[in-house]
Amino acid sequence: MALQKTQLLDVTTVTGINTVGIFTVGVTPTAGGAGVASVTYLRSAVIHNTGVATCRVGLYINNNTYPITGWGVTASRMLRVDMAANETVFFETNYPIVLTHHDSISIDVIAPDEGGIGVGSAVNILLNGDTDI
Repeated sequence: MALQKTQLLDVTTVTGINTVGIFTVGVTPTAGGAGVASVTYLRSAVIHNTGVATCRVGLYINNNTYPITGWGVTASRMLRVDMAANETVFFETNYPIVLTHHDSISIDVIAPDEGGIGVGSAVNILLNGDTDI
């Protein structure tokens, strides 16, 4: 296996109110056609609210979830943030998060406590990291 330093996914859009599985190790092909991701090292996520109002975005790391990837279980949540329109958030860790076979990443877009309803909010997500191909 060769370690690929790569963009794990093309820019992925999640429209609220919704919870969507966007990446599953051993199932999802990486960006640029490098192959299906094996052991993956998540380094960062760039999240941008393209909508016209505030929405709440959550990022979840789910253990061994195949075939269901659209989970938003609180115990698996790594990030929850209210994002104003046109705001960008960077999620980075000091050490990569290691994802193994059938671990997945899901995103939810919901209504914030104040300032928006979440419906129709479009959030772009870009995952960066390394993977064995």
